[in-house]
Amino acid sequence: MNLNGEIFPMDNGYWSKFEACQVSPDQHVPHGVRYSLTLHDRYNRRVLGFDNAHAIRPARKGYGARKITWDHKHKREKISPYEYESASQLLEDFWHEAERIMGQE
Repeated sequence: MNLNGEIFPMDNGYWSKFEACQVSPDQHVPHGVRYSLTLHDRYNRRVLGFDNAHAIRPARKGYGARKITWDHKHKREKISPYEYESASQLLEDFWHEAERIMGQE
């Protein structure tokens, strides 16, 4: 929660923004934290985001049931489920993906 509202300018015009607030845990937000971690390019376009702002329904594979999840990541236009166990893992995963993206461009 200490990073809520923080903006981090980075090399090559990239920047990231963190938002986090404590909420009552429920079935959609079991960790009790509503969060959004985003990476933006020099044109202010979001190129990466980890959040739980809305539910996603993963693509159906075969005849199995689909699990509706709120924790997910955005990589450009693609949205995929994301699971984590701790705030430190969430931060580590975000920065790992951000460094990979910035290294490709």
